[in-house]
Amino acid sequence: MMNVRIPTGRFAPTPSGYMHAGNILCALMAYLSVKSKGGKFLVRIEDLDVPRCPRSRSREILNVLDALGLKSDAPPVFQSARTAAYAAAERALSKCAKLYPCFCTRAELHAAHAPRSSDGESVYSGACKYLDAQQTAELSAARKPCTRIEVPDRTIAFVDGLCGEYSQNLADDCGDFIIKRSDGIYAYQLAVVVDDGESGVTEVVRGADLLSSAPRQIYLQRLLGLPAPQYYHIPLVCDAFGRKLGKSQGDSAERLLNEFDANTVLGGLACAAGIIPTFRPASLDELTEKFSWANVRRDAIALPEKFTDIP
Repeated sequence: MMNVRIPTGRFAPTPSGYMHAGNILCALMAYLSVKSKGGKFLVRIEDLDVPRCPRSRSREILNVLDALGLKSDAPPVFQSARTAAYAAAERALSKCAKLYPCFCTRAELHAAHAPRSSDGESVYSGACKYLDAQQTAELSAARKPCTRIEVPDRTIAFVDGLCGEYSQNLADDCGDFIIKRSDGIYAYQLAVVVDDGESGVTEVVRGADLLSSAPRQIYLQRLLGLPAPQYYHIPLVCDAFGRKLGKSQGDSAERLLNEFDANTVLGGLACAAGIIPTFRPASLDELTEKFSWANVRRDAIALPEKFTDIP
């Protein structure tokens, strides 16, 4: 018998600041996409960097989602509690790829005359790839290394549900990338792959700023024997005047919910994204019935002026 995977989506915020309207829209799109297929919606809190992600921010995010009816079909997962799973994945990767310690600092990488990847980071030169045991020991005495994974000269291509065809040569466009930071915290690229695989995620809805991460994640999925989800990278959300939203108090989702009821927030965001044609209140049930990726905007998404003009 064929193993049929249940359509499963997720919303995975990082609680390093206040949740804003763009975050709500991402959660809404993830929810509507999977619920329109009769699937499951999950919430994962990406609090890998515990000092930057206080638990109070996580509670605020969960409260906002609850107020909007965007409830997880399973208890929320906290990445801060999953270090053992990431360590197991690291051990598995060490058997099928080259992992090595890297002592380069961020300042050194930025100072190097190296090409930049599409997300603005330096393409790693491989400076630490061939250190011998003595060199590694000497450098280890001065600073703790991060762990990088060697990538092949290979192009990873996939079709994004919104952005269309996208490809990246791993060696040329990103270089060997970090899977564990020098402070021992596992990197986003590895953690998200492990969590999506374990949760059975079949589709990932997130901001277009993360499009360039997908090839690295697909590469790790292949090494770990995990299926790749369908990706949908939505445009970033701006206010009515074209300003990018941030995680400051001024852009917080709680301020939006203090001014408008849940269905007005949902309907206003759905209108901004193209799901419904006019600004009006709309329930999750109605939006689920009407949802189609064919109607979602491919260009910038601007909030209604009513949402921008909150005092």
